Amino acid sequence: MVEGKLGPYSRSVSIVGVGATPFMNTNEDPELLGLTEGDCFGYAALAAMEDAGVEPRDVQYFYHGSANPKFFNDAVTPNMQVAEWFGMRGRGSTHHSEACCTGYVALEQAVMAVASGAYDIVLTGGVDMGTGLPDGKKPACFRRQITTEDIWPDLDSIIDRSYTRALGGGNIGQDDWIDLYRKEFGLTEREVDDVLNMMSYQGRRAAALNPLALERTPFEEIAKRFGFDDPMEYLRSPLNPKTTQYLRVTGNAPAADGAVCMIVCATDIADRFKQKPIEVLGIGASCLESMVPHLEKKATAEAARQVYEMTGVAPEEIDLLMVNDFILSSQLLAAEEVGYLPRGEGWKYVMEGRTAFDGDRPINTNGGRTSYGHAFGASGAADVYEAVKQMRGQAGDHQVKKLPRTAMLRGFGGGQNVRVSILRTVD
Repeated sequence: MVEGKLGPYSRSVSIVGVGATPFMNTNEDPELLGLTEGDCFGYAALAAMEDAGVEPRDVQYFYHGSANPKFFNDAVTPNMQVAEWFGMRGRGSTHHSEACCTGYVALEQAVMAVASGAYDIVLTGGVDMGTGLPDGKKPACFRRQITTEDIWPDLDSIIDRSYTRALGGGNIGQDDWIDLYRKEFGLTEREVDDVLNMMSYQGRRAAALNPLALERTPFEEIAKRFGFDDPMEYLRSPLNPKTTQYLRVTGNAPAADGAVCMIVCATDIADRFKQKPIEVLGIGASCLESMVPHLEKKATAEAARQVYEMTGVAPEEIDLLMVNDFILSSQLLAAEEVGYLPRGEGWKYVMEGRTAFDGDRPINTNGGRTSYGHAFGASGAADVYEAVKQMRGQAGDHQVKKLPRTAMLRGFGGGQNVRVSILRTVD
């Protein structure tokens, strides 16, 4: 991999406003039928403006991200089609798409635009209607359920079944990294299963207290429904079957509809706005093609190296970690790769409850992808939203015990894109 030295931003940039829809399934709720991408992104944009105390006329530019707009919404330039929802028709804008890393790239692009001096106030965010598809005959608000055939029309053509079962199901290798970890540190398959189930359990504990989360039913309640007194017994039972060698159903991220937006500005004007500014100290980036062995591990290490070098922050300064864990094991593995948890010991932190929202090394306090839901291009922005709320002390019932001063976000998407961001409360 090419390692280039990155310099600091030319001026400080801060997040001063955040807004989000709940993560929803509009196909299953009659009250939500007919919601469009414009409705969702517009709601989140206006909520972020209100949070910051700005009007649409104050925002100079906006970025619009979605994972695959032509697939999900039959739109080529969706930024042009949503601007009217939040009062920015005719304003300069850019659409971008980096699969499940889109929301993290949304932050990166806005920060760079402000750091360069081109703009002082920028809106950015992500949106996806991930539970359905246009039927091709009616307006996009009339949607049908997504099927497996829509996503993987020829499953055998993208999975090399002769190579190794540890690749899991799919071309980005759901089991690849956790299989390496198990062998390197001598865990049994039962121990891996228990760790992953505990991550599912702790994520649901947080999501049950989070009004924006998609899956909010506690596993205690689900377990009792099936005759189990202990939710962990339910999680390791055949009623929660494995979908790959290691991942179970509860370790797979449910698709969701939703949007999240942020207002980013130059820190030297941040005191004009309503909220405590959260400075973006730096963002590291790495992209590897999906055929590169162990790509998620390698790209995470490189992006983390960049941002630590750029900012001078040490791993022990990180108080909160958000990880895009649509592959559930990423939560643990990325935490060790960036130095938030000790290498080879992080699984013990999970089992002891230390990575839960009320533990001393909190990870994914919003519930993570498997309980908060996965709205693809919006998911990374949802992690930024959560980090900002936690750092302000505004997370409500799932607020962490110690107010975080410094947070890290590790985004991963499409089997290629990784971003690692460090945020810090402005003193």
